[in-house]
Parts: sequence; structure tokens; C-alpha cells
Amino acid sequence: MTVENENNSYVFQGYITKKLPHVKRGEGCRIVVEKDGKLHEDVFDGITGAAVGALGWGDEDIHGIMTEAAKNHTYTFPSLIGNSQSEELAKFYIENSPKGAFESALWCCSGSEANENAMKIIRQYQLERGQPKRTKIISRESSYHGFTLGALSISSNPRAEQFKEILMDQKELCLKMPVCYPYRFMKKGETEEEYCARLIHSLEQLILDNDPETISVVLVETLPGSSLGTTPPPKGYLSGIRRICNKYDVVFMLDEVMCGTGRSNPNGKLNCWENFLTAEEAPDIQSVGKTLGSGYVTIAGVLVGPKIKKAYAEGSNCMIGSHTYASHGFNCAVALGVQKKILDNDLTKNIFEKGNLMGQKLKKSLLAYDNIVGDVRGIGGFWSLEFVKDRETKEPFPYKLDVGHRFQDVCFENGITVMGMQGNIDGVSGDIALLAPSFIITEDDVSTIVERVTKSVDDMTVLLKAEGHF
Repeated sequence: MTVENENNSYVFQGYITKKLPHVKRGEGCRIVVEKDGKLHEDVFDGITGAAVGALGWGDEDIHGIMTEAAKNHTYTFPSLIGNSQSEELAKFYIENSPKGAFESALWCCSGSEANENAMKIIRQYQLERGQPKRTKIISRESSYHGFTLGALSISSNPRAEQFKEILMDQKELCLKMPVCYPYRFMKKGETEEEYCARLIHSLEQLILDNDPETISVVLVETLPGSSLGTTPPPKGYLSGIRRICNKYDVVFMLDEVMCGTGRSNPNGKLNCWENFLTAEEAPDIQSVGKTLGSGYVTIAGVLVGPKIKKAYAEGSNCMIGSHTYASHGFNCAVALGVQKKILDNDLTKNIFEKGNLMGQKLKKSLLAYDNIVGDVRGIGGFWSLEFVKDRETKEPFPYKLDVGHRFQDVCFENGITVMGMQGNIDGVSGDIALLAPSFIITEDDVSTIVERVTKSVDDMTVLLKAEGHF
């Protein structure tokens, strides 16, 4: 029987019988949201959905970009007939990455789909070069690579745990190496380099314990998002993984769906890994998404390095399989228009500078007095707060208090969106909140973010004190 009331939702997502807050419109970094019959004006979009926004909302050029894309669009099924738009977007991404890093790209519709495709591309790569035994995938504990069953299988988090009975084999096929989480797991007195060496040793031992001839790929998020809360890798960590992959002839993959495509690049370009790796250390394959289309089209992708492309070219010269909307001409044309505007207006440079300013101001504001924030961390336009009961011991709040999601609600009431999450420590305990504003933010916007987040931290601290939990 259909439940008839104004708040009933027909969309099977989120709360099943209750409508989520609805966005009514947006302009720049601000959105108007209707929640429980009340219109909330001037809400600063501090997370842009799921770190998707780059140009901001209601961009003055986007209608023209989309209109032009629609005029020139005719649907093609990618395994039969190609299109120039997907070629041009691939060329743009390759040319705006370090020279020699990538040679080809596949476009799809979501980050989960990108990581699924990457796993299949890697599998076929091993077959193309006569290495059929290389089937094992190594990813990290406390990681997130998407919400399809395959992507959940290479992840490790509470969202994956509830589907564990129907995931790919977690003992023999999808192996997990230790999480890289200095705030929590770097030992007292241990240097960054020593912590890094310990993690790289653990990875190498995992490879040795599971027969190096059967290991296919090592996969990590360059700058983890919803799994850990933007924990930058320690000095030498990613290059150490690259070195181990080279030593054992294993594919090195980076997931930059959330942190990449300009959100955290130090050179005014695209890749987050450029903070940590040289062009010679580039990944063999990489997933991207989110800001690629800035929320105006559904697009993500897989970037393929020269080693993998060469094996295909010298083998079957054919990629098995396709998706209906892979390399979709309209989506690719809009994404290319978005990316060209970002580049022409130095918006990647802007978000790196203003984002780091935001992070430093949040540190100065929140870590200077007693409150529930234990750590503030991130790079460029991607930052997080981690909440603790005791800053000295880093004791987390009890899971049942759901501090991360409650903080998200408090932030909304104070006029800013953030992403509150739980389970970052061990899949159960731990609370974080993420920030990922549009690339167009100004210094005044940074001040607004810091002011509204600080007020929300103070409000949440007072609330937890009143409940006897802080």
C-alpha cells in the first residue's frame, strides 16, 4: 500500500519513506535547500555533494558548453563506433599530466564503475602478457573504492562489511595491507620515514607470503576521502609502493576519484600524486571522477599508462567489453569544456592555495583551545576534521553517539554543508567530517567556512558536554 503524505519519497535511496532535504538552486559556492518545509537560504556548500564541485553552481558558461555539446552529439556505442569528444578529453587529460605518465583513457559514468573497469583492464593486461596466474589484488585496510560489489570487494570499511558474504574472496583474492594513518598508527618516537619503512616492509611481506608470481596489482587512494578523512601519505610512502611494484612486476594503481582532477594538485594541473611522485614514478593505471564534470554531467574515467597500453597493442590489440554509456560523447564534451575553463582561469591553482589557507586557518582556530577536534588534515581543496573525546590520548567517541553525522547536521543548521562519517579507525569507531569546496572559493569564502565550522564545533562540544560525553 502506498503511504500518501507530503513527505513521502518515491526515490529508493537514503531514507526510504522520508524525503531528504532538497536543493532548490545554487549560485557559486552557495545553495538554497528546502528541509522539512523550511527554506534554508545562503547555505555554503563546503563539500559540494561528494567533493564533486569545481566550477560552482549556476556557472555562467556551463549552459553554453552544454548547448554546444548537445548540438554536436549523436550517441555511439563505444565498442562499435567512437567519437571525437572522448578522444579530445583523453588527449587533454594526458597532455595536462606529467609527460609519459599516461597514453590512453576510458570514460565511464561513476568512480565505482571506473575502479571496476580498472580491475578488468588489469586482469586482461596480465593475460595479454602471458601472466594468467597473477590474479590477486592488494588494497588497504580502511579504504573505499566504490559501492558496486567489485569495488566493495577491494575496499575495507563498514559499507563493505554488510555485504561480505557476497563479495569477492577476501582471503585468497582481495588481500589487505595495513592502513597508512600516521595520526593513529605512527608509534610514539617513530619518525615519518621509519613509519613509512614499516608500512612498505609490511606490503613486501604480504607479497612474499602470497607468492609474488600471483600478485597482480597494488591499489591505494592517493589522498583517502570518506574512508580515513584526507590523510596525506608520509614522505616516501607512495614512492616506496612504486619501488615494490617494480621489484615484483606488479601493477601500481592509484584511486584519485575523490582527490584528483585538480582538487589537490600543486602545479595547476590535475593529479594529486604530483605532490609525492615524479613523472617516472607515475602509476601504471589510475581512476578519476568527481570534479571531471563538476557535477554537471555523470562522468569518471580510467587513465592507462604506457606499460599497460603496450601489452594490449602487442597482444590482442582489443579491449574486451564495454558499457552502454562509456565514453559518451555529450558527457565527454561537457567535461572537456569544464576542464578547459578550469585551466584557463587557473582554478586548480586557486583551490590549492585557498584550500591550504582554509586548512591552516582551521588548524589555528580549532586546535588552539579545548574542543572535540583532535586533528585537522588535508591537501589543497580536500580537508578533514577528526573528532576525539580526549586530544591527548586520541580516544574516540563511542560509536552509538554518531558524532560525525550529528556534526554534519549541526553544520547545516549553521549554514554550511560537510560530510560526516564514522568508522575511520577500525571500521566501527572514529568520527570525521570532510570539506571539499568548489575551486572558485575566495579568501572571504575561506573566512566563512572557518567561521561556520568553528561555530559548529563549539555547538557540538557544548552538546556533548551537556550529555556527559566530553
